[in-house]
Amino acid sequence: MRINNMQRITPHTLGKRVWQLGIMGLICLLAMPVQAERIRELANFSGVRDNQLVGYGLVVGLDNTGDQTTQAPFTSQSLTNMLSQLGVTVPSGTNLQLRNVAAVMVTADLPPFSRPGQRLDVVVSSIANARSLRGGTLLMTPMKGADGDTYAIAQGNMLVGGAGAQAGGSSVQINQQATGRIPNGGLVEKEVPLNLGSNGGTLELQLDDADFGTVQRMVTAINNEFGRSVAYGRNGRVIALDGPVDDNERVNFMARVENVNVTPMEAPARVVLNARTGSVVMNSAVTLREAAVAHGNLSIMIDTQFGVSQPNPFGEGETAVVPDTDIDIEQQEAYLQVVEGADLNEVVNALNALGATPQDLMSILEALRASGSLRAELEII
Repeated sequence: MRINNMQRITPHTLGKRVWQLGIMGLICLLAMPVQAERIRELANFSGVRDNQLVGYGLVVGLDNTGDQTTQAPFTSQSLTNMLSQLGVTVPSGTNLQLRNVAAVMVTADLPPFSRPGQRLDVVVSSIANARSLRGGTLLMTPMKGADGDTYAIAQGNMLVGGAGAQAGGSSVQINQQATGRIPNGGLVEKEVPLNLGSNGGTLELQLDDADFGTVQRMVTAINNEFGRSVAYGRNGRVIALDGPVDDNERVNFMARVENVNVTPMEAPARVVLNARTGSVVMNSAVTLREAAVAHGNLSIMIDTQFGVSQPNPFGEGETAVVPDTDIDIEQQEAYLQVVEGADLNEVVNALNALGATPQDLMSILEALRASGSLRAELEII
């Protein structure tokens, strides 16, 4: 493919240009001014939180896709223990070969204010070598919290999104088959104690991201909403509230606080680098002071060809494969280029002018930060 001036576009160059256009397309989103948000989107009341539950159980009814008990002996041990509790005695020394049973871990989130009798969605995941949990039924599984107490019981038929088949040594699979979900498969048996406002009606509001400026704006907005001083900033994350003692009035008070609109402070300048995927994301506060950058790539090409060495017809030698390796090193030319930008648009244009790939851009950004030109924090994930 050719464009103006007969310039040839290689797949490598095309990939870089597509990536540069994608970065430019993000500018409109990243450069948008900060909008007012409700407090419920920025903070949460202390104590109002989910609790994680976990349990160990057995899935039965599989179509010969369960655990191989010789390699996962704990599956047969668990089944033996369960049968003994139901009054069934398995003779000692019995080698159970049950391919329709699988050992699993069951997880769920217990929402705040959950009461006994409420239903939860649970996730069931195989922990042994079961090939598929499709069509299986989870037997009654106690689910415990971090304190070791049982807060829910899980049981039911699973919904597995994956599918697969195999025959004659060939197999095909779509999505994951070793995990599944049971909608409303958990039943709450015990509630987590939570006494809001036990300290004379005092409540705490915790910001998701610590910021003194946002705390100051929240305190002002809440006090303006109620027409008196009910909010006090304790630090860069926590706000104390003088709430009512009565439960019903406290609920109304918390609802009003959550719906107060606040414009949060602009996030500090930050560049996030994903070392695994090569993604580079920066917010609108990033600026770039004037700097000179030289960028070049070093390419190493290794070409190996295999030849065959034949011995003499009446010799005692053996035929051998002889590799012939050719190594070539090529370094692209690099010139100093001036980069500078006072806003996100200029920063992106300056970096795109270097013609670097996302992986190379990571090294350039790190060098710019070390030199003091990049005015942002670097975070590698």
